[in-house]
Amino acid sequence: MSLTTRINLSAALVLLSFICLTAFTLERAFFESTESALRDTMSSQLFALMAAAEIENGQVVMPSNELDALLGLPASGIYATISNPTGNISWRSSSTLGISLPKPTLLKQGEKTFNKIYVDDKGFYRTAYTVLWPTQTDSVELTFSVITDLRSFDKQINRYRISLWGWLSAMAVLLLCSQAIILHWGLSPLRKVGRELNRIETGKQQQIEAQYPQEIERLTDNINLLLEQERQQKIRYRDAMGNLAHSLKTPLAVLQVSLQAGGGRQGQDKLTMQEQLDRMDAIVKYQLQWAVTTGDTNLGASVNLLSTINRLLSSLQKVYADKAIAVQVTVDSRLNFRGDEGDLMEVLGNLLENAFKWTNQQITIKAEQANNQLIISIDDDGVGIASDKVDELLQRGVRADQSSAGHGIGLSIVKNIVQAYGGELRIEKSHLGGAKVIITFI
Repeated sequence: MSLTTRINLSAALVLLSFICLTAFTLERAFFESTESALRDTMSSQLFALMAAAEIENGQVVMPSNELDALLGLPASGIYATISNPTGNISWRSSSTLGISLPKPTLLKQGEKTFNKIYVDDKGFYRTAYTVLWPTQTDSVELTFSVITDLRSFDKQINRYRISLWGWLSAMAVLLLCSQAIILHWGLSPLRKVGRELNRIETGKQQQIEAQYPQEIERLTDNINLLLEQERQQKIRYRDAMGNLAHSLKTPLAVLQVSLQAGGGRQGQDKLTMQEQLDRMDAIVKYQLQWAVTTGDTNLGASVNLLSTINRLLSSLQKVYADKAIAVQVTVDSRLNFRGDEGDLMEVLGNLLENAFKWTNQQITIKAEQANNQLIISIDDDGVGIASDKVDELLQRGVRADQSSAGHGIGLSIVKNIVQAYGGELRIEKSHLGGAKVIITFI
């Protein structure tokens, strides 16, 4: 069941209950008001009857011109009687002809009643009052009664009931229509979100673009965040495969050199190959972990910087042994990198491999701690990088020399990792004549 249907159904049930209670209350109030007005009218008629009555020779005498014209009209619906203490009727109005009226009620002197009674399933209202009527010789106890049948009263109640339910029904329909219009307008942002999600599902747009009310703004922002995380996750999965191949290139080259060397260095070559295999295993684990993370860094870990650099240099010097590269390392042995060891290996591995690849004979590596920042710089005396090419080379898949082997993703990997730590990557002109890469970790 849709949200709109639920709200409309709930509102209809509430409105129906409210209208029924309102109708009952108004009908009851009208009934009591009408009954009270009838009681007052009948009391007035009763007192008028008492004022007109006379007793002559022990008999009740009423004037020929009766007070109320309806009392002289047969079956008019308004009747009057005067009865004695024994219940015998001493006088009755002309309107009682042919009508079966309730038996006179016996009341105490000074007692007055107003009640509803039935005779042969026909209903009447009756008000009666018993008085002690003085005569010339004695006093007589008389009961004056005014009786009204329920036909006119019931007609009045029924007319009101029909009018009441008619207007309440019309009001209910109007309210339901108004509510449906308001609900349609109020829920339009949700329908709009649904349409945008359908376009996202079909690939027509990448995220929720419209502005929405603050009540659902957080929902749309979270949906966009999830969509962006999903896209980044896909990118990481795709990139991880390329990063894995790129990261395994150097260890494989070391293994190849060791296998080609052969000779009497089998023990050393075996140790070298085992070391490279361990590194390859670590690289695979790191890349798989990177593929499923959201870019958060483990700032609680601490990795010794100098030992990591020495491990990487040991491998790279074997791969590029024919170039006889002189490496100068100026790094304090107490310097530590606060983060994941795999991230540091990936950053330094890519930068040092590029330096070994493009340098002529000399590489310098420096690191220092300043203002709570770890600053690492790598210089070489190679051909360098033109300043207008730096931004282009930091993009994934772009290589400085298209004729050389490589995937063009090393610097982009470094940039992504450094940015994940809130750091900065810069490439400048080196004093050695080549490129100078500076990375700053916060």
